Amino acid sequence: MDFNGAVVLVTGANRGLGKAFAQEFAKRGAKVYGGARNPASVVDEGVIPVQLDVTDSASVEAAAKELGDVTIVVNNAGTTGPGDEVDRIKAEFEVNFYGVVRTTDAFAPVLKANGGGTLVNVLSILSWLGYPAARGYAASKAAAWSFTRSTRDALREQGTRVVGVHVGYIDTDMAAHIDGPKIAPADVVSQVLQAIQNGDDEVLADEGTRAVKASLAS
Repeated sequence: MDFNGAVVLVTGANRGLGKAFAQEFAKRGAKVYGGARNPASVVDEGVIPVQLDVTDSASVEAAAKELGDVTIVVNNAGTTGPGDEVDRIKAEFEVNFYGVVRTTDAFAPVLKANGGGTLVNVLSILSWLGYPAARGYAASKAAAWSFTRSTRDALREQGTRVVGVHVGYIDTDMAAHIDGPKIAPADVVSQVLQAIQNGDDEVLADEGTRAVKASLAS
């Protein structure tokens, strides 16, 4: 499976899952833009660094004007952290929810101009679960899931497929403090790329996520 001819933007491409996305797309023949607040932190071979701060509308709009050839956008940038006060929750929403909104709205016309393309939103098992230790993060991912569903309907007519990716703990620095089962970033990426090829709307990347999704009806 290759992606020759695809032009991919990955947000948060300098570390963790975003880095794995950028590396794998490049390995499979795509032209890859790696978005990060500090483009100097994007150092992988075959990945073109791009200054992109998803909390800054001007930065996102400038990237959309510059990257007019993009056919796949991976909304991967995310944040969480210690504390659960209002300012912490606002910061999580700025990246995890409003960042997705900004990038989607800026790049949807680019995808349309290039034939439709694909938008991938990295969500979470917490899109469907309350989690007292990270209620802001969970709420931001739940909002992003709702936005993903609406966006899928809104962009269908222009030929853009919207893929929601739900996953539990990933073996990255963000989950380094977690003692429990984790999925490898490369495994998540492989499933997402297969979903793009298959035309799937959703990826349930691990057993826990599949079990939670299956339980929603009850």
